[in-house]
Amino acid sequence: MGEFELIDRYFRRPATRAPLGVGDDCALLAPAPGSHLAVSSDMLVEGRHFLSTVDPARLGHKALAVNLSDLAACGARPLAFTLALALPRADTTWLEGFSRGLFALADAHGCELVGGDTTQGPLNICITVFGEVPPGQALLRGGARAGDDLWVSGTLGDARLALEVFRGRPVPPGGFEAARARMETPTPRVALGLALRGIATAAADVSDGLVGDLGHILTASGAGATIDTSVALQTIAESNHFTMGNGNFDASFALECVLAGGDDYELVFTAPPAARDAVRAAGQAADTPVTRIGCIDRAPGLRLIDGAGQPVPRHFAAFDHFA
Repeated sequence: MGEFELIDRYFRRPATRAPLGVGDDCALLAPAPGSHLAVSSDMLVEGRHFLSTVDPARLGHKALAVNLSDLAACGARPLAFTLALALPRADTTWLEGFSRGLFALADAHGCELVGGDTTQGPLNICITVFGEVPPGQALLRGGARAGDDLWVSGTLGDARLALEVFRGRPVPPGGFEAARARMETPTPRVALGLALRGIATAAADVSDGLVGDLGHILTASGAGATIDTSVALQTIAESNHFTMGNGNFDASFALECVLAGGDDYELVFTAPPAARDAVRAAGQAADTPVTRIGCIDRAPGLRLIDGAGQPVPRHFAAFDHFA
């Protein structure tokens, strides 16, 4: 099977937002009049971002999900995406599963494939996604202000737990598959991002760990923050994934996963205290749990406290590809 037959068989579909469709030298997008384009790219490399044993359909889902998560953090509505795909060989079984998972998520968000490239080489997936957002309504990293509440969506830590299981850590029966599903098929919080427009003052998606991605907000905003770790842990405390052999909740390990685990693709965002009801209503409208875990401070830096308000004497570092 040649390159263009591969594209025609697995990736060519009708497009309504790209006047030329797939197959010309460039895609032409037609966003709503007056809208700004939001553009983001993410690359997934075998052995670095995913295991060789991952189900191809789940990999197709995740490849697009991590990009949609960036649009969610910006409050942008998905429009279209391009796919650059390096393959060791044209494996029809792998391609069928990958394209099925990819397009299932794309269809769920009305996001069309409008172009890309294929080549032979080590397995590498790069997607560039395009979204639209009305002028002045984008959620950005630099808008947090002292006194704002600090929120997270969904739950954090499961993806890191799954990784630790692959490294040999035991978990209770059933815990691994649930955590693995969270790692391999994350849910991009697009609906929540849209619902938070005009409410949140700043936002970022949690891809490299909460402390690291929150750090981007704090740097861009020239602010600091305090996280109540006891509240952060409550978002996953009901899960039996983080129990030890004696059945006790492993709070130390869970805190590591929640604050520095990464690969969660939830949203961390800020909003004024007066907007608490609006934030909760946005979460309900998006069918996404939201938890207030702290506040934005005037003094720079990140402070971690326990339920009694005492400092947590631990350092947590975000994932860094080159560290």
